[in-house]
Formats: sequence, structure tokens, C-alpha cells
Amino acid sequence: MSWKKSERLMDTIKHYSGFPATGVSLRQMVQFGERPSTGTLFRASQFLSEELPIRLAHRVQELGDLPDGLNEMPSIKKVQDWYSQSFEDITTLPRPNLPSDVRERLLQPMKQNGRESKILSQTTHNPSVKQGQYRSQQTSGNGNGGGKGSARRYYASTDDDGDWPPELNDFNKRFSRTLEGIKKRHDSVVTTVAQGILEYKRKRQRMQIDTNIQSFLDRFYMSRIGIRMLIGQHVTLTDQKQAMEPNYVGIICTKTNVRELAQEAIDNARFVCEDHYGLFDAPKVQLVCKPDLHFMYVPGHLSHMLFETLKNSLRAVVETHGQEKEEFPVTKVIIAEGKEDITIKVSDEGGGIPRSVIPLVWTYMYTTVETTPSLDPDFNKSDFKAPMAGFGYGLPISRLYARYFGGDLKLISMEG
Repeated sequence: MSWKKSERLMDTIKHYSGFPATGVSLRQMVQFGERPSTGTLFRASQFLSEELPIRLAHRVQELGDLPDGLNEMPSIKKVQDWYSQSFEDITTLPRPNLPSDVRERLLQPMKQNGRESKILSQTTHNPSVKQGQYRSQQTSGNGNGGGKGSARRYYASTDDDGDWPPELNDFNKRFSRTLEGIKKRHDSVVTTVAQGILEYKRKRQRMQIDTNIQSFLDRFYMSRIGIRMLIGQHVTLTDQKQAMEPNYVGIICTKTNVRELAQEAIDNARFVCEDHYGLFDAPKVQLVCKPDLHFMYVPGHLSHMLFETLKNSLRAVVETHGQEKEEFPVTKVIIAEGKEDITIKVSDEGGGIPRSVIPLVWTYMYTTVETTPSLDPDFNKSDFKAPMAGFGYGLPISRLYARYFGGDLKLISMEG
């Protein structure tokens, strides 16, 4: 049976889209998730059951308000329906009826060594993002989410001595299952939106997209990273209650080994390169990195950025020097640890890019591939079906991943 959106649902979504989203930092997530218990997870579920609908509502409204007929493209409408359906799934999930003593206990802060623990560290401003850069128009300016926006705090662990009633555990499990379903539903959002942009470009006979659409895509994909981060973290914490993995808090690894991840990304990128060009041996990659370099990060994000950047480098090397070449120049990956940053430099001899073209590298759907491959909606569910190139999505999305936790991705070119 196909899903239909009701007028009432769309009114509710419009109402929710007037509230601002609540920022969450990597450190807060780690401090919060170190000891996931039934009460703590229930508090998190309560926070997310208010926060996620607000974030989803912003996206539904923004997709509906896209200019120049882009909002009418079939693929864009499909994505808007997915977001509306996910909003409905969360807002209609039955909540448990809790006795007042349990409700009060949920509001008490956690005690540590007999003293009340301090509230978790506050979020700080993200240095890689200008104020309001990725915020949707609806909430910029007013910033007052009524009383509702100001009171929402995910990050206050509850007093967790003693047992909780079984309804809490039951709700946690149901909520986690709902989130898993939503994450699955949204797996191919990136490619489906890309398909919508292609439909628009064909209909309007445009070669490039304008800056309004460009900044919409930045906001849209940045928000998607945030939503998936909150969902992935919550689902994993719910599962980890049974078995804690060392060094992991949800999907965050407190000791991410940079060298191992870089080596894995190199192997994957070389494999895709060999497969795409029918090479016996892809260009070699030299990795320079201390073996024991660790930091706190989301390994999945770092892998994605490294893989995309390396794929670009290897493709440039092969196409500059020709597929028949016996011995390609070596691409170097150098990883340096400073006081504030870990910097990963990927340098190749792929001919460089003219300076006039550099700004275009960060635009979506800009690609140097002659023919854009047709979009298989399942393509981004597994990295190994990832095409070598052709959507013009690799770099702009990698830059959003980098900026999400205060880093950045920069391109420095020496033409020739």
C-alpha cells in the first residue's frame, strides 16, 4: 500500500519547522553515551522524538519551497515524501504512560561519587561554519522556538541507581527500531536528490546550477549528516547496552587510528581505479603517518572523505598519463599531527586544475567526466558499488563531512 500524506500532517510539519534545531557536539555525545542505561537512553529517546521531527520538518518545508520548478521534479517530491513519512513515524509512535515518581527520577541529574555531576560541556561555535551558513531560512532570525526550543536538553544523564519499569526499555527498543527504519528509508537520498537535479537540468536545459540551489544542497546535505549522526549514534548506543566495544561510544571512536583508516581507503580507491580502467596495477600510493596516531572521531566520516579524495587523485593521474603507461607517478598521503589539528595531505601528479575552474570543483553536479553515469538508487548503500567518478558529488559532500566537526577540506592546485 503506498503512503499518502494528509493535509493535517503537512500542517503539523509546518508548525514544527518554526522551531530551531538544537546543536550537539562530538564531546557531548561521548560524555553522554559512556554509560548507556535504560533511563539515560529513554531521556535520549525523548530528546530525539522532539529534535528529529524539527529537523525533518525544516527539510520538508525547504524541499517544497525550492525555486524555479525544482520542487516539482519527481525525484524531489519522492524525497519530500520520505521525510514527511519519517516525521509521521516519529510523531505518532505511542509513548509510555509513566507514574509521576518515575517522571521525577528521569529529571534528576546523575550523581557521581555521591555528588551531583556537572551538566555536560556546552556546545561551542563550529569554527568551520559561518554563523547561519547551513541553517534553513525558516528559523533564521527568530531563534525563539517558543518555550519548547529552550528547554530541550539531550545531554543531561539521569540518576541511574535502581531499576526502571519495563515500559521504558520497551519504548527504547521500539524507538530504536523506528529510527533504523527511517535510516534505511533515507539511504539513497543523496542519489535521489542528484537525480532530481538532473531532471531539472534536462527540463530547463541548463549546464550548471545557480548559487541558490548550490547553497540549498549544502544545507540539505549538512542537515542529513546531522540527522544520520544522531540516529546512528542512538541506535548503536541502544545496541551497545548489551555489549560495549572498547574505544567506541556509539559510532564515535575515542581512539580512531588514522593510519589504519588511511591504508584501508587507499586499498579501496586503488581497487575501484583498477576495476574502472581495467588496469593490472593502479597508481601506487605512499602513506607517511605515525603508526600510533589516534584521535576522537567518527571513523565512517573519515573513511568517506579519504576514499573520495583518493579516487579523484588516482583518476587524475591515470587520465593525465594515459592508461597504457607502465609506471605511474606515486601519489603521496602525508598525515601530520599539530597542537590543534590533524592534517591529511593528498598530493598527486594528475596535471592540476586551472585556477579559473577551482571554484567549480565545489559545485554539485560539476564533473570533468564526459558522460554522467546513470544513477542507480542503490549505489551509495555500499562503497564498493561506488562509481569511479561522474556525479560531481565527491568533493562537496566530503567538505561538508569535514566541516561538520570543525575541520575543513581545501584544494590547492598547481596547474600542469
